[in-house]
Amino acid sequence: MRIRTALFLLALTALCAAAFGKDKKKQHSQELSPLQQYVSDASRQDASPAATQSPGSIWSPNALLANLGTDLKASHVTNLAKTNTQTALQGQGSTSRGATLTATVSARVTNVLPNGYLVVEGVKRVQVNSENQVITIRGVVRPFDLDLTNSVPSDRVAQMEVQVNGKGVVGDSIRRPFFLYRLILGLLPF
Repeated sequence: MRIRTALFLLALTALCAAAFGKDKKKQHSQELSPLQQYVSDASRQDASPAATQSPGSIWSPNALLANLGTDLKASHVTNLAKTNTQTALQGQGSTSRGATLTATVSARVTNVLPNGYLVVEGVKRVQVNSENQVITIRGVVRPFDLDLTNSVPSDRVAQMEVQVNGKGVVGDSIRRPFFLYRLILGLLPF
């Protein structure tokens, strides 16, 4: 009786292993894995430019002809033009940007690598106060890093790519102005 029970359990184990471990692609192809994303980013830039240029010049026919080797008396020709220019720039600027992103994004398995690792991709769209943000995450997950709720923390995602794109009032105000606008501002004297 014991041998029969042992053989039955062995056969049952073999059948279960064959049924559940047959094709990993089928097993994971439509599975959604929540990725827990934690990203912190901060940057700061400071600049204090200062420049002075004073190319003073005096243009006169006497000075011009003297350089050519001709000598004229000052009584014959007077100074026709006298210019003196001076340019000065002194400024100070500072930019800083900080962001903390904490989100749970549902990702879909897009491919299963030959070693069994899962290539996942997820997109989350958030809209707050007329500000739209799209969070896109891609990466490779090992199957044994999945927990019981089928989720993976972001520090367990290999080759992770995170894109956060925003569009709206805040996003438009921090973007660099259009080329034509910058050109017009550079040409205007005020």
